Amino acid sequence: MITSDLDLPSRVLAIGAHPDDIEFGCGATLAKWAAAGCDVQLLVLTDGSKGSWDAGADQGALAVTRRTEQRAAAAALGASAVHNLDLVDGELHCGLAERERVCRVIRETMPAVVLGHDPWKRYRLHPDHHHAGVLTVDAIVAARDPHFYPEQSLAPHRPEHLLLFEADVVDHLESVEHWLDAKLAALLCHRSQWRSTMGIDATSPELEDQLAAFEHRVRTEAAVAGEAIGGGNFESFKLLGEL
Repeated sequence: MITSDLDLPSRVLAIGAHPDDIEFGCGATLAKWAAAGCDVQLLVLTDGSKGSWDAGADQGALAVTRRTEQRAAAAALGASAVHNLDLVDGELHCGLAERERVCRVIRETMPAVVLGHDPWKRYRLHPDHHHAGVLTVDAIVAARDPHFYPEQSLAPHRPEHLLLFEADVVDHLESVEHWLDAKLAALLCHRSQWRSTMGIDATSPELEDQLAAFEHRVRTEAAVAGEAIGGGNFESFKLLGEL
């Protein structure tokens, strides 16, 4: 059975492996909730320093650029805060030290809903996405139980729901009929990723066509998700409750 549209949460924390992952996975849902008064916060795990097809790119400068782009994208969604762990892009691990840091952010922000990568998605190529999903799930377990990381001196926190984007098995949809413009605006803030992930070359004479094609891609994805319940524009998730 597919459910749709959670009650408006008071606060949410979206966790992504790289700058732009959150916008692709759940940007329209976050924009919808933020506009309705939800406190939306983002946690980006890596520095994005390998996110370029240019072999000569300065990775330190790219990391700075991607952090700036992420802040602009968060503003486009209406998010109140961006938390950065600045772990090395491409080298993310779901170890105990990383789990403690994600647990800390969950306890500090106290979200009602956490959103993140599906760690069980089959045939995934990028290891950071897998490890980010595992970290999200493992950190929720740690954050809810008082015997994990007592040295944090933070109260345990148990979110009400976990929404996994890029889901291997979709069983929940969030309607985003009026929020795809905000998702597109946030994604286009990640200008360093235009060529590699969006098929947009800013120097091309076909720039307008490429922008239109990317918009069509995003809108088509939302429409395809809606076919499961008879039509409309949606973002799709695996929903976990009773955390």
